[in-house]
Amino acid sequence: MRIIISTHLLLLAFLPLCAQNRYQAFLDECKVQGSITVYNYQTGQWITNDIDDSNKPSVPASTFKIMNSLILLEQGVIKDEKQLVPWIGKENYDMSKYGKRPDTYHDMSLTEAYKFSVPWVYVELGKKMSKKQYKEILNNSAYGNNDLSVEGLDFWNFGDFAVSPADQVKMLIGVYEETLPFSQRSFQIVKNMMLEEETESYSIRAKTGWTNKDGRDIGWWIGYVEKGEEVYFFATRITKNRSEKNDQFINCRKGITRKVLKDLGIL
Repeated sequence: MRIIISTHLLLLAFLPLCAQNRYQAFLDECKVQGSITVYNYQTGQWITNDIDDSNKPSVPASTFKIMNSLILLEQGVIKDEKQLVPWIGKENYDMSKYGKRPDTYHDMSLTEAYKFSVPWVYVELGKKMSKKQYKEILNNSAYGNNDLSVEGLDFWNFGDFAVSPADQVKMLIGVYEETLPFSQRSFQIVKNMMLEEETESYSIRAKTGWTNKDGRDIGWWIGYVEKGEEVYFFATRITKNRSEKNDQFINCRKGITRKVLKDLGIL
């Protein structure tokens, strides 16, 4: 089954207003703005608290590690998820961009870099690619606005490269179906890396993301739930002013999503 979504009009909320308001209340409780977008693969039903926000692009931050891992593996930049990437050294680590994270200052595999969302590993591997190569692959994958004009390589965290929550869901469908332009081997490696939770009744493959742009924090959690023969895709993006203290911001990405997925009977 292959799902192709190409127009804004197809992204509709098939929820009663009371349910939309209830999901919006989850964001309000966290004192954040944004949206959660859920796609029922079986029925073709889209669910969101805010249609406009679901279609609004922004920088994807570390959620790009899903696509980036596929690209780096497919291009042979790294042979597999276990290969170690040599630590660049403190003198080459930009704390002003990535903060102080001494627990990540060592040789690291792609699996570790994905799991712990370590930016320097992906930046170092990306240096073996050109932006022209990235643009071509991203264009062929119909992912993002292809604006990689920011100085430096880390266009997924900084600059004007942008993806909407609806686009994230479409990308995830392509990963699940293995219809994006990558090999079965690359898909299998990345799907294994994406596995975040596994219970007797369901599994979640996902990725978080967090960055800031234009004075606002941007937090993501995207992925999909496999529940028996059923599959549900989700993309949650929350934002707030950087000047506003909110100690729950990081946790709210997953917290909001889980509340909605439980309300829908998915978890």
